[in-house]
Order: sequence, then structure tokens, then C-alpha cells
Amino acid sequence: MRVFLLKWTFILLLSLSLCDGEESPTSSNVVNPCCYYPCQNRGICVRYGLDRYECDCTRTGFYGENCTIPEFWSRVSQLLKPSPNVVHYVLTNFDWLWDIINRTFLRDWLMHKVLTVRANLIPSPPTYNSKYDYLNWEAYSNITYYTRILPPVPRDCPKPLGAKGKMKLPDPKLLVEKFMLRRNFRPDPQGTNLMFAFFAQHFTHQFFKTHNRVGLGFTKGLAHGVDAGHIYGDSLDRQLDLRLHKDGKLKYQVVNDEIYPPTVLDAPVKMNYPPSVPPEQQLAIGQEVFGLLPGLSLYATLWLREHNRVCDILKQEHPTWGDEQLFQTTRLIIIGETIHIVIEDYVQHLSGYRLKLHFDPALLFTSPFQYQNRIAVEFNQLYHWHPLMPDSFHIAGEEIHYPQFLFNTSILTHYGVEKLVDAFSTQPAGQIGGGHNIHQVVCKVAEGVIIESRELRLQPFNEYRKRFNLKPYTSFSEFTGEKEMAKELEKLYGHIDALEFYPALLLEKTRPGVIFGESMVEMGAPFSLKGLMGNPICSPEYWKPSTFGGKTGFDIVNSATLKKLVCLNTKWCPYVSFHTPPADYKQQRTSHGEL
Repeated sequence: MRVFLLKWTFILLLSLSLCDGEESPTSSNVVNPCCYYPCQNRGICVRYGLDRYECDCTRTGFYGENCTIPEFWSRVSQLLKPSPNVVHYVLTNFDWLWDIINRTFLRDWLMHKVLTVRANLIPSPPTYNSKYDYLNWEAYSNITYYTRILPPVPRDCPKPLGAKGKMKLPDPKLLVEKFMLRRNFRPDPQGTNLMFAFFAQHFTHQFFKTHNRVGLGFTKGLAHGVDAGHIYGDSLDRQLDLRLHKDGKLKYQVVNDEIYPPTVLDAPVKMNYPPSVPPEQQLAIGQEVFGLLPGLSLYATLWLREHNRVCDILKQEHPTWGDEQLFQTTRLIIIGETIHIVIEDYVQHLSGYRLKLHFDPALLFTSPFQYQNRIAVEFNQLYHWHPLMPDSFHIAGEEIHYPQFLFNTSILTHYGVEKLVDAFSTQPAGQIGGGHNIHQVVCKVAEGVIIESRELRLQPFNEYRKRFNLKPYTSFSEFTGEKEMAKELEKLYGHIDALEFYPALLLEKTRPGVIFGESMVEMGAPFSLKGLMGNPICSPEYWKPSTFGGKTGFDIVNSATLKKLVCLNTKWCPYVSFHTPPADYKQQRTSHGEL
């Protein structure tokens, strides 16, 4: 009898609440259970009905309702696998041990492990995009979208990042000014310089090309990887306008007996210059935004000279080849040189590893590996490294501030390549991680990244930590390593599981003496290495001398270095490195024969 009365009392109360205009349990006030991110270890949350879900644990190595119970080999792996911080410590210390390993077969074995372990964290074929949070053919086949590592936050979640945190996210401008804006320039403790900073921007803008006119989540970089489109253009029309159509070469102009990119008067491509820059001063470059900074124009000049230098070598070896074959083969060589420099110079410096990284695609030929790539939204977000930029630029004893530096093409031709390389190689860049190191000039860009991440509904930072096999942070103090910033962040976000992706990457505590924190390395490295080694030229079908015009072209690829890129294309060899010079450094000019 008591049960009967309770039942009818509940029905009566429910009917009264409906009469008062409240929503029924079948309406939108029911929380999507996937908003709680219940599925662990890369399990996929599938919603059933209104308030039920199921975790698909297929091939995760785990089982159970939320994919939390490890299978046998997963349990063994958990017991034996060292933490990322332990691995990093071993790889960045014990010089005597690495001196031995780098001379033996163990170097290639470890390089193979680094490549496969990192690259296997990136799904291939691609999975989600910003329109679809479930697998489907459109998300796979539509290359006009960036892909996604994690699907967007469900639209019907009660809070912006799921079910935790505040109902409203903090103002992006407030976040930037409070936590990211530079107080005093903090140089990178790893010794990173501006030569590295400009290389990073120049290299990545061949595939980070958000198509804002179409919408967020779309890209104009349809090759989704290293295609040298920043040198040759992202369309056939642009490429043809930049080509000389003779001997495979690119157009150029001569200033002070030196070769530089042509102006838009000679190569009529669209460039993004302000109206105050006349056409005769606008350099025509493959990437339309590279007129912004002289450091980008510097690299455009170096690669232009290198392309034409390689064309001369190939023509001498293949006198029967026409313009098209010389151009296309040289382009493959330039792509190969780029990947070689990125792995053995750029990534080597960034990692701080004592293991000497080695670019050899054949290391992967005995392993299952997919030679395709799709650039991810998260990779694009992650790579906004604006803290690298200094307060001003020091060139040949002169200090140049941003108003005089931006869109100033005369800096390149006035000082020349050698002096700019020397200046950028000796001036320190800023530390990326730890907060409070973005110059006022680029603060708006950081605000834009935060706004973009919200419109694209990126999942919380801790969900990405878990996706890349990192332990989620349990508190803001653990995340920042200090109390003041932690307290302020908790006040704004409410819960560590509601912290946003991009701000977290910049504010995370840094490893001792390192340019940024654990997450930037552990998330960025898989994207980078998969994109580099997934390039077609690294496949067994392409990776052979004939692809590059024979042994000579293949040797150019296999021996490429940053120093060669500069010194084979200049009258004298300046100090060139991604690392600031040691205190006892003395300038010594290197001849071409010594390279």
C-alpha cells in the first residue's frame, strides 16, 4: 500500500511540474552521458536513448563498462613502461652512454622505436573533423577540413567543456593579459634563437593554412603535409606564376649582385601586404603571408636559391631533361632536404635528446606504416609559439622595433642574407611554456586561438592528456607547479577537468631547463613525426636514387643540413644554428669546399 501511494504521489508531482512549464525527462534537460567523458583508454562513447551510453573498447587493450580494466599485456605494459618524464630524463642526460649508443646499431634501433611509438598515437586513416563527432565517409574523404584527434564536445552538454567547470568560460582577453602577456623577456633556457623561431613559422605555414573565408576547421593546405607549397604555392596557377619556365628554375631578381624573390610586378601572385607597401617592394613568395616578417622572407630567399642551385646540378647531369622534369625533380629534392633538416637539426634541437636523431625512411620499411597524413586542428592550435618572439630585433649593431620590422622588405636586401642569418642565429628566442612571455604585438593572435578553440569545441586539456597516454592533472597547483597562478585559474575555470587546451599548453609548468612543458612535447612529437615520415617520398616506392634524379640528387637529400642550406647559397658562411652560440664562440668563415 505504501509503495502504491508513493508511486501516485510521484506521478502527481510530475504532472504539476509539467503544468508549471518545466521540461519533461524526455526533453533537453537530460544530460548527455558522453559529456562526462566516461570512456577511458581511447574507448569511444556511444549514446543510447536519452541517458544511457556504451563504451566501445575494441582494440584498446582494456575492457569493462568504461574501458578501465586492462587486459593481460596492457597490465604488463603498465607495470614496465616508464613515465614520459623518466624517458625524457634518460634521453637528455648520460652523455657518455649516448656517445656509445650513437656509434652502434642501437642508434637506428632506438630511432625506429621513437618513430613507431610516436607515430602510432596518430590515427591513420583520419577519424573526426569539426563537423562530425562520429566516424563517417565524409569526415574521411573531405580533405578541405582539418582532422580531429578527439571529437568536438557534444553540443548538448550543460557546460562549455562538458559537465564540469563554470557555466561560462573566462574572457579570452582577460586570460591573455592575466597569464600570457610578457612582463619581462624570458629567454629560452635551451638556447633557442630567432633562426629557429622563423624556421618554425616558415616550415609550418605550408600546412597550417586555415581557410577563414570558408569557416573555422577548414584548410587551404590540401596536401596536409610537407609539399613545399610555401615555396611553390598552393595551386598550379600560383606555381606557374612563380616559375621561370626555363631550366626548371624559379623567377628571381638581382639586388646588389644577390638573388632574391621577384616582386609581384614580375610574378603576379596575390600577396598579403598593406596598401602602404608599393608593388615594386612586394616580394612574390609561395606563401601569401610571408611578406609579414623579414625572417620569413629570409627563408624564402634561401629556398629559392637552393632550388635554382639544384636545378643547375640536375641540368648538368641530365642535359636531355626539359623544364618540367627539372622543376618537378628539384621539388622532390627540396621536400627531402626539408624533412632531413627538420628531423636532424630542428627536432634534434627542440628535443634536447642526446640520442642523435637520424633521417632514414628505410628504418620503417619492415614495419606496418601508412604513408598518408591529415593535419589536425589540435596540431594547428598547439603550434602557436608566439612567446618565441623577442621585444625587438638586433641586426648588425642596430635595434629594430616591430613597427619598423613588420612588412619591411628592405631589411632583407639592405643587410643581406649573411648578416640576417648571423643576427637571427645569435639573438635568443623566448621560452614558450610557463606563461607571461607573449609580446604585446601578438597578444591578439593568442586571443584568436582561444576563441577559435571554443568555436570548434575542443575537449578539455585533461582529455587530451589521456589521449596521449599522459596522466591527467588532479589540481591546478599540480599543473602550474606554483600557487598564485593555480589559485587564479581555479577561480576562472572552477575545475582542472574544465581547463582549455591551448591556454593549458602555454601555462603548464616547464620541465627543468626546457623550452616548454611535458604536454607540448608528448602531444606535438607524434603529429610532427607522423607527418614527416608519412610523406610519400619516405615510402618504399619513392625512397630510391632515381626519384631524385640519381645518386647526386639522392646525396643532396641525405646530406642536407641547415648550415649547408645557408652556406651553399651565400658568398660567405655566417654563424648558423638553431642554438645561440657558446660564450667562447669566435666567428670563422667556412668555405664551400668544407661543407
